Amino acid sequence: MRIYRQAVGSAGALAASHRGAVIAVGNFDGVHMGHQTVIGEAGKLAEAGGHAWGVLTFEPHPRCIFQPDVAPFRLTPFRAKAEAIEALGVDFMIAQRFDVAFSQQSAQAFIEDYLVKGLGVRHMVAGYDFKFGHKRQGTCATLLSAGREMGFDFTVVSAASDDGGGLYSSSRVRELVQAGQMHATADVLGRPFAISGRVMGGDKLGRTIGFPTANIALGGYIHPAFGVYAVRVLRADGSRVGGVANLGSRPTVNGNAPRLEVHLFDFDADIYGERLNVSLLEMIRPEKKFDGLDALKAQIADDCVSARTLLQQK
Repeated sequence: MRIYRQAVGSAGALAASHRGAVIAVGNFDGVHMGHQTVIGEAGKLAEAGGHAWGVLTFEPHPRCIFQPDVAPFRLTPFRAKAEAIEALGVDFMIAQRFDVAFSQQSAQAFIEDYLVKGLGVRHMVAGYDFKFGHKRQGTCATLLSAGREMGFDFTVVSAASDDGGGLYSSSRVRELVQAGQMHATADVLGRPFAISGRVMGGDKLGRTIGFPTANIALGGYIHPAFGVYAVRVLRADGSRVGGVANLGSRPTVNGNAPRLEVHLFDFDADIYGERLNVSLLEMIRPEKKFDGLDALKAQIADDCVSARTLLQQK
């Protein structure tokens, strides 16, 4: 999948093979099952017509611009979102830079200057609640009307829901993640919730008590419920390793900034600086403060047994 990270606002910015494409548009934070329905609809239309299949999304997330002091909320920061979209088979993705200037253009300007002149769009696909333009004045009805006038097709995708009638939405996923409900989270995402990052140096305390850990900063990710999780780790070489992870502020050792500490099972290699993708499969227990290192060590041993049992079931 080719990624365009520069602003695309003038003819010629896209490769010729990507002009006149079928494009799904949205923020797509999480790339959950509802998003996959929208993107997949664009894929079906592209295949039927023999056209390129693209996704238009916005970076950073608009909430970062309008609410800069908000707590981390991203389910999929840029890299994670791109990887999830690529896994769907999309030909290209445009990560349009979203800033104050971009937010102030009218809905009409976005359609005429950006979609029609800039992208040469053939067919747009969006979810039922997509809004765009200054003060979110543009709606799906706006795109449908403009398409008839300017020569592009538009498809709106209705809300998608699970078998119980629950709507697939990013806000629902955030609530589940923050509650530590990883099985329900995976049902809405269509895959386990994962945190990706490079292994950084730590205080090496885990090594001294027999449980060395790979430490990963949470960065822009939403903070899941603090606690201990059974995890499966995807390494850069494509191999997978099971483990147990503590996500939190480490109160027993007077920790501060929250981070993810992963103990990998049956593993002994130097992975400092390596990028890991850590899937949180199930929460074992909430984070707690212990009376000392001996009590902590005993609990970690129990956590490892619990995690191994859970991993055998998944």
